[in-house]
Amino acid sequence: MAEFVLETVIAAAPEAVFAASLDPGLHVRSMAQYGETMIEAPEGGVFREGSTVTWRARHFGIPFRLRSLVFDIDRPRRFCDRQISGPFGDFLHELVFEEHPQGTLMRDTITFRSPLGLLGRMVDRLFMREYMRRIIAERNAVLAQELEGRGATAR
Repeated sequence: MAEFVLETVIAAAPEAVFAASLDPGLHVRSMAQYGETMIEAPEGGVFREGSTVTWRARHFGIPFRLRSLVFDIDRPRRFCDRQISGPFGDFLHELVFEEHPQGTLMRDTITFRSPLGLLGRMVDRLFMREYMRRIIAERNAVLAQELEGRGATAR
């Protein structure tokens, strides 16, 4: 399994960063360059415990579909999502939100495994880990820009 941790400081209160991270519309905006859309939105338009969503996106010129489940919501401290069907052999994303002198420290821990055994492990090691890290960093930059632009300042 490949894993990476990405820490992002956002000048907004933990509750605001937590809520924005559960906003499917913000996720779609942050992934616009990959053509990511929701095929199936979560009930009520917001992620809650047990929500599922189906995404469609294009990476490496290849269209993908991914269905994920949101779980272990502990507002405003953490939540997880995992792939329940899609291109990965396994995919787990844990988000943790901690107070920080500048607002919120958001920690993304991504654990994943590409399919195809040894070939998939080589792909993960050679470029998929860095590609996934870049995608999450881009998402976090959009999240920070939107929150900081709204004036959702810390404490």
